[in-house]
Amino acid sequence: MGEFIIKMPDVGEGVAEAEIVEWHVKTGDPVREDMVIAAVMTDKATVEIPSPVNGTVTWLAGEVGDRIAVKAPLVRIETAGDVDEVQPVGISQTPIAETPKAEIAKPAPAAPTPAPAPAEKPLAAPSVRLFARESGVDLRQVQATGPAGRILREDIEQFLGHGTAPATAKNGFARKTATEEIKLTGLRRRIAEKMVLSTSRIPHITYVEEVDMTALEELRATMNGDRRADHPKLTVLPFLMRALVKAISEQPDVNATFDDDAGIITRYSAVHIGIATQTPAGLTVPVVRHAEARGIWDCAAEMNRLAEAARSGTATRDELSGSTITISSLGALGGIVSTPIINRPEVAIIGVNKIATRPVWDGAQFVPRKMMNLSSSFDHRIIDGWDAANFVQRIRTLIETPALIFIEG
Repeated sequence: MGEFIIKMPDVGEGVAEAEIVEWHVKTGDPVREDMVIAAVMTDKATVEIPSPVNGTVTWLAGEVGDRIAVKAPLVRIETAGDVDEVQPVGISQTPIAETPKAEIAKPAPAAPTPAPAPAEKPLAAPSVRLFARESGVDLRQVQATGPAGRILREDIEQFLGHGTAPATAKNGFARKTATEEIKLTGLRRRIAEKMVLSTSRIPHITYVEEVDMTALEELRATMNGDRRADHPKLTVLPFLMRALVKAISEQPDVNATFDDDAGIITRYSAVHIGIATQTPAGLTVPVVRHAEARGIWDCAAEMNRLAEAARSGTATRDELSGSTITISSLGALGGIVSTPIINRPEVAIIGVNKIATRPVWDGAQFVPRKMMNLSSSFDHRIIDGWDAANFVQRIRTLIETPALIFIEG
């Protein structure tokens, strides 16, 4: 008999530890080669770790939510032959919305691994397990169609479409006394930590202004009606992105990051706009790079591409980092006013609220106009209230007279 030790992989970029976000095995469980045994997460990437050997799990390093130092033992496996401990190598990094396998140096590929027996824990990525929990689905009841018996998101959606609805109480009303404690782990904990840093270290000033969207909505409808087959349907955001570019050219201080530990402001000539996007795994911010070099249609196409990549878990690490200013929009759920939290270390975030038809006094009578509020937050250490107001007012002018967005210079 021998012992095989898998250590916490080193994903580079100075990462000293990683969080255990999911165990696929427990002590005493048999494992086979290529079977995924754990998923771990750093600040930016989630990595699934497979077993390179057949054997039995004799020890696990901790529980879900625990942080383990890089190169520290993660799993001990008892094997039939003598083996040396190994460190997984060739780990491929992907964004937190994605969970690829860690690549481990090993002999030539073996025959395809059969699907797991019904008694084993179902194979699924952490994002898929999260979707299942949120949907109230027991993965053991879902038919897997993925490689090696892996359950895909589509499998759960298929199950939900044909599953049986839970029975209701006979009298229609019933007391509920159950409680549930949910440990904050993975992406949800990363979001929580980032929000705490942003709100505790950045003195926010939020400025709200209403904008008449009537002219822009008319232009948008015309452009969508005349668009080419290869052009995406335009929303408000591409127009706002171009308005941001023009406003930033006049007030470059808002297109910056602030390293408060070093006391250094970095101002950018490039405009990399982060678009806050809700995904099944949580909030992510894909980045439309060099918006200053993109037209309306290009902005729309790139934004759509990145949003889809983020939601499907295929966005790369570079596509989820490097923004210089962020737009936060909840679309039709945008409400009247919001207080967006700055995406640290940026110094500004533009919040988009919903469009609603309101009566507006034109000097002689009330007329219906399509109105929308912009709720924007700024780092008050870097941006004064006067400058914040001027910046938003410039955006307002551009949006209310949308022809100005297309004028060069």
